[in-house]
Amino acid sequence: MEKNKATDITKQTAIQVPDSDLMQLADRIVAVIDQGKQQLAISINQTMKSTYWNVGRHIVEFEQKGNARAKYGSSLLSRLAKILRARVGRGYSHPNLNNMRKFYLMFPILQTSDKSVLSIFQTSEKLTWSHICELITIDDPLEREFYLNECVAAGWTVDALHRQKESGLFMRLALSKDKKGVMELAHKGQQIQTAQDVVKDTYTLEFLGIDDKRYKERELEQKLIDNMQKFLLELGKGFTFVGRQYPLLINNVHYHVDLVFYHRILKCFVLIDIKRGAVKHKDIGQMNMYMGYFAKEENVEGDNPPIGIVMSHYKDELLVEYATYGMDSNLFVSKYELFLPNKEELRKLVMNVLK
Repeated sequence: MEKNKATDITKQTAIQVPDSDLMQLADRIVAVIDQGKQQLAISINQTMKSTYWNVGRHIVEFEQKGNARAKYGSSLLSRLAKILRARVGRGYSHPNLNNMRKFYLMFPILQTSDKSVLSIFQTSEKLTWSHICELITIDDPLEREFYLNECVAAGWTVDALHRQKESGLFMRLALSKDKKGVMELAHKGQQIQTAQDVVKDTYTLEFLGIDDKRYKERELEQKLIDNMQKFLLELGKGFTFVGRQYPLLINNVHYHVDLVFYHRILKCFVLIDIKRGAVKHKDIGQMNMYMGYFAKEENVEGDNPPIGIVMSHYKDELLVEYATYGMDSNLFVSKYELFLPNKEELRKLVMNVLK
């Protein structure tokens, strides 16, 4: 009798545990499991990079010791790949071994900005082996270092890195700088301190897939909205989208800014108007009015003066110079292109800056 009574009490106690308490317990356990999975993934990523770098080191040291590369050429890696696949499985094909070799050759233990390049790869959880395979296709060391720094600072995905590399981002940014500025860009990445640092001379919008001759301004604007993630990548660090066709009422007249962003680093609004053809002086005057309105009516305490960008397909430098004379230095006129730039031409121009 006493035994049955004890069993009933146990059942009652179990029944009385609230579901909400069990859910909280489950939430804590799930959080611990997720954290463990994340730490495991980071550990695997770091170990993989270190392992592949060391594989590359052994290959290079073997080649240098016996002059094997000169004697056997690429057949050495092909033969080695067959042996490794038989002994350790997939992942060590001829192309992969070649990438590991290039990884070591391009990133030996060198000092860059008082930090070992290799240590950046080992400690940064944002850089994966796939990132490295993209980076080692860049022959120029300055350009490669820039993309490495930006990957770490901005947390680019592999697709984002590939797109920025193909669009010649480093060279497009470098063209607006002197020799010292180009070197700083490579060693430190893109530094955001002034309005000039966030505005490009030319924006590359190839991801819109628009025919270069058959489109309207509204179509271009809609395409930018549809591809906002890629457009934000092209705009650069710190941009957050606020709205499109942003309404302004001035003396009972309605105006609209095509696209409005807020820059988290500079703490200011960024206004963008898009023009299908060449920019005209009235477009510049209108943007200046928009900037005045935002400074007076939209800014709150802590906001800095707005930045205005008139983005046009064609740009008359002389007209822009005259039309912006004496105006706010935060007003810019930039070009946009609907195709990827010629990277070799850009590279030649940057090399001239570095001479």
